Amino acid sequence: MAYEKVITENRKAYRDYEIEETFEAGIVLEGSEVKSVKMGKVSISEAFVHPKNGEIYIYNMHIAPYTKSNVFTPDPKRPRKLLLHRYEINRIIGRISIRGYTAVPLKVIVKRGWVKVIIGLAKGRKKYEKKELIKQRDIERAMRRGEY
Repeated sequence: MAYEKVITENRKAYRDYEIEETFEAGIVLEGSEVKSVKMGKVSISEAFVHPKNGEIYIYNMHIAPYTKSNVFTPDPKRPRKLLLHRYEINRIIGRISIRGYTAVPLKVIVKRGWVKVIIGLAKGRKKYEKKELIKQRDIERAMRRGEY
């Protein structure tokens, strides 16, 4: 297993969606964006993954401009292409076309010096399902402490 460092995690996605399958995708970054990501100046809480022209892109992923770079800094919220194998792209596009499925970014990691995004094929949860999940977690936590 290669060393990987988790830069940021989308905890809201684990609550709002039921993750069925995950993919590790490379991401196309420009210049100083890599340094900014490695410093942890990235947010994926509002981000989503969507296909465009047979490719997969991540939208609304905010990478803060690197302070020590020159004036040519890219737009912090620009769409960024994700690097996946063709069969993975076809699988994601096929699943997204089914009603109720979506692809959400789960984590941004650095693995062997490369910035990668873990994306998950997910099915949205209803409000009552979220409440039930929270209730189950509270019960399990209380049982571990010995309250029940």
